[in-house]
Amino acid sequence: MNVLIMDDHPLVRQGLTSALSFEKDIEEIHEASSMEEAKVFLNLKKPDMTIIDLYLGREDGLEIVDWARSNQCSTKFLVFTSSSKKEDFHRCKQSGVDGYLLKQAFPEDLLYALHVIARGKKFFDLELEESRHDSLQDGVTKREKDVLGELGKGCSNQQIAEKLFISEHTVKKHISSILGKLNLHHRTEAALYANNVMTLQH
Repeated sequence: MNVLIMDDHPLVRQGLTSALSFEKDIEEIHEASSMEEAKVFLNLKKPDMTIIDLYLGREDGLEIVDWARSNQCSTKFLVFTSSSKKEDFHRCKQSGVDGYLLKQAFPEDLLYALHVIARGKKFFDLELEESRHDSLQDGVTKREKDVLGELGKGCSNQQIAEKLFISEHTVKKHISSILGKLNLHHRTEAALYANNVMTLQH
């Protein structure tokens, strides 16, 4: 995989390059700090994947998506941003990007997102698609309910990750959160809860 990182902060670019450099499937990593630099790399290097920030100084990161589409660049786009604003998230989805991930994500979540997108699927930080009104009993979110349901079926972390298109690390974080919110001590109790309580709500 040939990757282009487009971000106006040198430390962010260096951090991403460092995280991606250990991935055996990634052969080349290029860095661009502006739209003009990104256009040069897109034309010359033809990256398979382009990681972009939404805000590049006074530039809008999504402009490179429109430019790439109009110039028939086949690269896939993953928005990697600190913005959790609903309007930014929906704007990105409407622009046709392939993924959206918040910068507080762990490196393995980023790598997982890249592999999902490389397989031709979309990867969106699903926590952004949940509103406060989606919260269930005891503050359990809709996404945590999905994980809880899979626990009730006896699925392993790997199986849950594959089914919900998230990393195993994210599954572990969800399970930890579920246990804390429901005052449970281990996943077996969570599975029993899912079978005995959640089914009564349907």
